[in-house]
Amino acid sequence: MIEVVVSRLGLDSSTQSYVVILQEKDGSRVLPIWIGESEAQSIVMQMHNIKRPRPLTHDLVKSLIVGLGGTVRRVQITRVENNTYFAELHVTHDNQVVQVDARPSDSIAIALRVEAPIFASDELLSEVHVEEATDSFGGELKNATELSAEQLKEYLERLRPEDFGKFNL
Repeated sequence: MIEVVVSRLGLDSSTQSYVVILQEKDGSRVLPIWIGESEAQSIVMQMHNIKRPRPLTHDLVKSLIVGLGGTVRRVQITRVENNTYFAELHVTHDNQVVQVDARPSDSIAIALRVEAPIFASDELLSEVHVEEATDSFGGELKNATELSAEQLKEYLERLRPEDFGKFNL
């Protein structure tokens, strides 16, 4: 396993899907993972330290883990099968490690909240060039830390309930 960091986050203009780019911590290899809009928003909000009046799901998970006396030791992006990435949360409680199956996007959002390291299997990291895409603000895809808090705030304020997709009951 190789430690990675969130390098960039943006909108893939060819698929209109959000993509998080994980980069080898002390290297140049990257791992692009396409994620949902709500997970992308959660990751960006944490990176910019923007708090909502009510906790998001990833904030709730953090509160549950911490409240029950656990700590997230690490997140591991382990494999890809049929274009689906798999991850594990490694949670320590009472000197025992519990591995919890999770989506990479959720795992990354939680890891950022608890300041846990993120790892990816060596096989998943590639030397591919990640093309520049456009971000949600119509500009070039930027490092998530380059987005201004004001830009993110404006974007979040423009969201409508229908932007989150249709729900079937």
